[in-house]
Amino acid sequence: MDPVRNPFEPSAGSQPPELAGRDEIIERADIALQRIIYGRHAQSQILLGLRGTGKTVLLNKIRELAEKHDHYVSFIEAPEDRKLAALLYPALHSVIRRASLQDKAKRVAHKAMRTLRSFASVFEIKYGDVSIAVDPLPGIADSGFLENDLVELFLAVGEAVKASGRAWTLLLDEVQYLSKDEFSALIVALHRMSQNRLPIIFFGAGLPQVAALSGEAKSYAERLFLFPRIGALDKQAAGNAIGIPIKEENERINKNAVEEIIIRTGGYPFFLQEWGYQVWNTAEKSPFTIKDVVKASKRALKRLDEGFFRVRYDRLTPKEREYVLAMAKLGDGPYKSSDIAAKVGESIQSLAPRRAKIIHKGMIYSPEHGDVDFTVPLFANYLKRNYL
Repeated sequence: MDPVRNPFEPSAGSQPPELAGRDEIIERADIALQRIIYGRHAQSQILLGLRGTGKTVLLNKIRELAEKHDHYVSFIEAPEDRKLAALLYPALHSVIRRASLQDKAKRVAHKAMRTLRSFASVFEIKYGDVSIAVDPLPGIADSGFLENDLVELFLAVGEAVKASGRAWTLLLDEVQYLSKDEFSALIVALHRMSQNRLPIIFFGAGLPQVAALSGEAKSYAERLFLFPRIGALDKQAAGNAIGIPIKEENERINKNAVEEIIIRTGGYPFFLQEWGYQVWNTAEKSPFTIKDVVKASKRALKRLDEGFFRVRYDRLTPKEREYVLAMAKLGDGPYKSSDIAAKVGESIQSLAPRRAKIIHKGMIYSPEHGDVDFTVPLFANYLKRNYL
């Protein structure tokens, strides 16, 4: 088949040709975006799911919706090695500057910019290419206590956004990499925005443990946020994710071939894209058959092993690899910490720091007390293929 016409896009965060099975989540987000700009209450949301479930794709879709509704939009990814204050600074600067272009918002935007200058100074944020040509506002957002200062900064920005007649949508990917203090400060700031009816709404995405982390940070977080669970697609949605793009290219795929793809991918969106991509490039003609799927699966696994899986495994230390290999030896998860300890030959207590580091790296999570599982679907199979 002509690779130029291949409709599938197996890349991180890239919107697939058919965004199947997520209609309810998208509709709920769209309603919230419209409510907030009219000054009505709308809950912020944090999308929870494993790697490869399409959380970033959904954040990008929400970004498109927010822009359609004339929001100011900031999209941030939280890496492990950067502070929240530094991540927010250029986004906040851009929002304030854009609000200041509206004559009715110039005065409050100027105050917000001075508040941002105070915030940047106390947290020693490197300005880089973003500079502020105003004096700081003494006594506002300059205590050095992030929870207090972020609230004061968001209040100033919220007033500027409101004065401009628009709303601000903040999107934050990889929420689990925020520190407890940073997450707590963000929750408090968003809570105050809600209480003051300021037009700021937040959409985050993170691994499943984020819900528990938010509760640990602030007890009221479960009332502040919605936590949509983003999992594998059901059979019908997974079939649509494969079948509709092929049909739109005036080609066909046999029903049993679609079913085989769903079995091999577990219905996870990223893997569906990878298998669809490889089946298209492998097949000589349509309709695509189960033989094409079997042949394409070898190419799909090879590419995943060399990229998607390998880059995650390479981030682990030798001792951390020992831990995850012990998990894979036990079969399919979730895995009891006691069973892993027995397989490694150490006590649960001695392995606890190692377990915590692997969780922090986003490789495993704890679905229940005493259990762990991989955050990357099919990762145990990768380990078995290559290291066991």
